[in-house]
Amino acid sequence: MVLVFYRGGWCPYCNLHVRGFQRALPELKKLGTQVVAVSPQVPDNSLSTQEKDQLTFPVSSDVGNKVASRFGVVFQLSKELQELYRRFGHPLDLFNGPHGKQHLPVPATFLIDRNGTIRLTHC
Repeated sequence: MVLVFYRGGWCPYCNLHVRGFQRALPELKKLGTQVVAVSPQVPDNSLSTQEKDQLTFPVSSDVGNKVASRFGVVFQLSKELQELYRRFGHPLDLFNGPHGKQHLPVPATFLIDRNGTIRLTHC
């Protein structure tokens, strides 16, 4: 399994990242690999990202970054950075829920084998 953490559909870098996995999906499937993307967005926003980017692999919501925290890829945003995101049209509290504006995951990818062992990490 390829587990991809991304900030959300509002992040241009993250959109490029997940679309890259969509392009590689046929080859990954030949290898027996499943791709799952995870973001802190509320479910409706994750579904919007999946539809907008025409992703054919699951895009899951990790509201509150519970899963991302277990993988150690969450960082705290300063109030200044939260406000900057808002001024740029990215109100994280609307995308990620009322408690989702303080933390984001670092864009990260994990290759996990059938036994649950992480074989490769890219952050």
